[in-house]
Amino acid sequence: MTFSLIGRCARTGMFGAVVTTSSIAVGSRCPFVRAGVGAALTQHRTDPRLGPLALDLLEKGFTAQEAMNAIVAATPHRDWRQLAMIDREGRTASFSGVRVKPEKNETHGRDCVALGNIVRSIEVPAAMVRAFEADPAAPLTSRLVAALQAGDTAGGEFKPLVSAALLVANRHSFPFVDLRVDQDGAPIAALARLWQEYAPMAEPYVARAVDPDSAQAL
Repeated sequence: MTFSLIGRCARTGMFGAVVTTSSIAVGSRCPFVRAGVGAALTQHRTDPRLGPLALDLLEKGFTAQEAMNAIVAATPHRDWRQLAMIDREGRTASFSGVRVKPEKNETHGRDCVALGNIVRSIEVPAAMVRAFEADPAAPLTSRLVAALQAGDTAGGEFKPLVSAALLVANRHSFPFVDLRVDQDGAPIAALARLWQEYAPMAEPYVARAVDPDSAQAL
């Protein structure tokens, strides 16, 4: 009942995650990003502890696959988990436990990996990857939103979606973008509108944090 994608911009080094589901507050449980390190997803019977653990391992120098192997080996309820991660080099890893419900799939692409569980078609993650890869020169955040829209067009979920989230890390310890939609009848469309409204303010908000003397008024 969730589909998602994490990706890296090879040009800027930014990392991002996008996710939607038919339950509330997906943004608080599933996506995790860290500037200069990577991104991770944890879903299905979600364990939010695994996201920060994945990023800690990546920060220590583990590759995405090495970190995934370590987490899967140490997780007692691995059969319920669906996980993905991407490291600073754009390498990806994913895992779907045997108790993750169908339709389920994992698709890897250039600088990205997508997951889906309890979706209408196993093609949902592949459609997300194709959309993400379609325009590598576009801003990472726009590519992530396009991926989520493509997953929905490819079949999406059986139940109505109600929440969606977009999370991006750039140069600092705080998120460059952290947008969430909850209890909305069309959360992907709402998320896309939020990003369009937030886009002109993203860099100025960073400037307010790191150089408030020269930051522009909003």
